[in-house]
Order: sequence, then structure tokens, then C-alpha cells
Amino acid sequence: MLKIILASNSEIRLKILKDNNFHVKQVPSMIDEEEVKISLINNGATCLHIAKNLSELKANRVSLKFQDEIVIGADQVMEIDGKNYSKPKNKLQAKKILKLLNNNEHYLHSAICVSKAGNMISNFHESCLLKMKNLNEAEIDKYIENLDLNKMLQYGVYQIEAGGSDLFTKTHEDMEAIMGMPMKQLKPYLINLKV
Repeated sequence: MLKIILASNSEIRLKILKDNNFHVKQVPSMIDEEEVKISLINNGATCLHIAKNLSELKANRVSLKFQDEIVIGADQVMEIDGKNYSKPKNKLQAKKILKLLNNNEHYLHSAICVSKAGNMISNFHESCLLKMKNLNEAEIDKYIENLDLNKMLQYGVYQIEAGGSDLFTKTHEDMEAIMGMPMKQLKPYLINLKV
């Protein structure tokens, strides 16, 4: 099976790739994502364009250092009512986001860029529509109280891969895309890639 580099330190993305039988090495891109997001937003980028641009930037940066390797960059952006929301940095921010999500639909835009020698050779994305249940204040407080802060910083406010799916009345059918890796598109491409 093809050996690839994941331009990320995401544990869940690494697990998804390994579960799909790819040999993966992780090399984080070390880009300042928030700075890039602010610049893109100021230039009118949509949430999907932010995810696609960040995934390309990560993949291209790492692939410049590993010229002969296939590098995958990935990014995911949460969109609520047309606005981008980053991962919360503390439980207070998490509660504010959860209240926005409550009884509301939102999108998770998962983008992947495949690069070699500093250039994109392909990209994929999946926009996942989810709808959260109508939770009362006590249910929101209980969820936030039990939220693992370290996991929240890595996976976001509702950690769908760690029981967060119970919060939803509607989810996208592609769970790997919801978790940030649209493998239904990526896997056949990688299997057929001639390098």
C-alpha cells in the first residue's frame, strides 16, 4: 500500500488513514491557522474556501521538505449561518458555540489536498450537514461540565467520534468526513495513484 505523509498532528485523521490500511507518517505543517483564516475572511473567502486553502497550504508546505513523498493536508471548518467558527479554547467558548448549534443546522466542511514536491496534485472536499437536538440549559451545562478539555481542543466542541453523535437529530452519512477525512473520495484516488 502507498506510503503517505499526513501534514497534521490530528490523532483521529491518523487513525482513519491507518484504519484504511495506509502506511502513514505524521509531519505537522506548523502554520498559524488562525492568522491564515483571518486573512482569508478579510478577503471574502467562504467557509469551504477557508478549509480548502488551509489544507493546500499545509500539504504544500510539508511536501516541499519531502519532495518524493505523497503528502496529505486536511482541514475542517464549522459553518453556522454562513460564519466560520474555530475550535473553542475553553469551556465558556464551548458553551457559546453549543448554544448557537442548539436546535440548529450547521455544516462541517472537510477538505483534503494531496501534494507532491510542493504542489497540489489533487483535492477533495465533503460538506456535511448536521442538525443538533433541541437541548435545554441543564443538558447543555451537563454536557459542557463533562467535556474533556484536551479532547475539545483537538476535536472541537461536540467530539462526534467520542459520543457526541448523541447530540444530533440529523448527521451526514459519511462519518469519516464528519471527523475530517472524506475517505470515500480520497481512498480510491490514493489506491489508483501512479507515483
